[in-house]
Amino acid sequence: MEGRPLTVALITHPACLEHDTGPWHPECADRLRAVLRVLEGEEFLPLMREEAPLATVEQLCRVHPAEYVRAILDIAPAPGDSVAIDADTLMSHGSREAALRAAGGAVHAVDAVMEGWARRAFAAVRPPGHHAERNRAMGFCLFSNAAVAARHAQVRWGLTRVAVVDFDVHHGNGTQDIFHDDPTLFYASSHQFPCYPGTGGAVEQGIAENVVNAPLPPGATGAAFRAAWSDTILPALDRFAPELLIVSAGFDAHKADPLAQLRLETADFGWVTERLLEIAALHSQGRLVSVLEGGYDLDALAASVALHVRTLLQA
Repeated sequence: MEGRPLTVALITHPACLEHDTGPWHPECADRLRAVLRVLEGEEFLPLMREEAPLATVEQLCRVHPAEYVRAILDIAPAPGDSVAIDADTLMSHGSREAALRAAGGAVHAVDAVMEGWARRAFAAVRPPGHHAERNRAMGFCLFSNAAVAARHAQVRWGLTRVAVVDFDVHHGNGTQDIFHDDPTLFYASSHQFPCYPGTGGAVEQGIAENVVNAPLPPGATGAAFRAAWSDTILPALDRFAPELLIVSAGFDAHKADPLAQLRLETADFGWVTERLLEIAALHSQGRLVSVLEGGYDLDALAASVALHVRTLLQA
């Protein structure tokens, strides 16, 4: 990576705070506030701070059918109102722009590392994306942010092998749904199983073994998590040899998180970030894009993101 810039881009937008999920919803604006607050620390001054642009309809339609994209964008609740898509997923007055900024932030992160003015990028955006299937919003997610970014990398930058890896506690059924039949895309996930959304068995392998799932039982600790990555996910990722590595960075496998029962420590997120940077150094000229997914204990989320971004800066 000699000659590459050391810069890490932090990409976010105030509009992502305006996706109002109500007073009791775990995927709330305070999550992003906690992340941005911790990244204001002096050690993070080297971050290059960028505003997330709006994703275009063309970019979204590379992974979602046009009629689905239009249906989501046509939902326009009045200020103070919301529309429930399912029991977990809703849209408020500010959700349309937030969703476009979230997908657009992931796209901008790809452009940052491909244009070369940043070596790595972290998109601190919401709503998250990895549960959004081709034509279905679910699990707090409206558009598949990481998948939109991956396809953008192929269309704009001509890449032929793009990988998304996911350490959120929940399986990224949406990313898998979109990637399953395309051998130029690779998806790997460690996640609690059984758990929402009920997918992610080890037998789910994609059209060309381009899907790798490493399910972990409730109560699994960092030792089991590290073994799953070392023994299963990282070797498969190395074989795929991605030209760009995108991380669905969910931090809800932390032992303090209220939505699942894995028992990871903050240090485990630093460890997996280091391993992924090693793969990026081997195959992707060091290029790595990270996109925020879950994490619902605010203190654990902030500490885990801080270590994740600190590792991106220092490695």
